[in-house]
Order: sequence, then structure tokens, then C-alpha cells
Amino acid sequence: MPEARRSIEILVPPDRLMAVVTDFAAYPRFLPEMEEVTVLRNDGDVWVARFVVRVVRRIEYTLRLEKKSSTCLRWSLVEGAFKANNGGWDLTPSADGKSTRADYFIDLELGMFVPGSVLKTLIETSLPATLAAFKKEAEARG
Repeated sequence: MPEARRSIEILVPPDRLMAVVTDFAAYPRFLPEMEEVTVLRNDGDVWVARFVVRVVRRIEYTLRLEKKSSTCLRWSLVEGAFKANNGGWDLTPSADGKSTRADYFIDLELGMFVPGSVLKTLIETSLPATLAAFKKEAEARG
């Protein structure tokens, strides 16, 4: 799958959005496809977490996630159903600091055949829905 990028404006400062992005255990509460998240290790700004999602079928994978700065998170695959899963968040505050432009990117290499129509749906439908869910959660938390 080619790299997918999306941006969204979220009406909270970057630090509040980053708090939501790094609250991995809460993902199943506001991301419908996320069944379970288990943080296996947390060393300050580095986490290793196992994710279980249901997208067409149940998929399990483990990521290493690193908060590079207060506005930058990156991840890479440790193990799981993909050949590769790399991505991140870049958060840019508005001029007044009250909102954030959130740039999200992901580069997946699937370990199985997936029809092009399914990949297109994932990119064009699921990714914007995921960003909308993060926006709703972050703004609800204020």
C-alpha cells in the first residue's frame, strides 16, 4: 500500500491532542475498529503496544511508538500481520495556540493479498474516519 497522508484541524492545543494520541489504552473506546490495546512497555516517551483491530478480519500487531517531541510521534512495526507498518503524527499549533493542524501518515506493507478495492476503501474512508474520531475525542476532552 502506498503511503497515505491526511490532515485535520482540531480545536485543542497540540499538548492536549498529543495526550489523546498517546492514550493508547483508550483507543477501543473511541475507535470503532479497535478491539484491544495492551501497552507492553512504557519507557518515558517510548512505548511498545499490541493492537487488535477488526478490519475485514481480526488483525493483531505490535508497534514501537516514540514521542520525538511534544508535537511529533513516530511508530514502526515490531511484529504482527504486516510486513511493515510505519507512520506518525506531526502537530502544528495555530498562531493563537488554541487549535492544532494534525498531519497523520501511515505506510503499510501488508503480509497478505488484499484486493485493491479494499485498500482504496481503507485509505479513502477509514483514514478520514479515524482522524474524525481523534478530533471528536480530543475536543470532547477539551
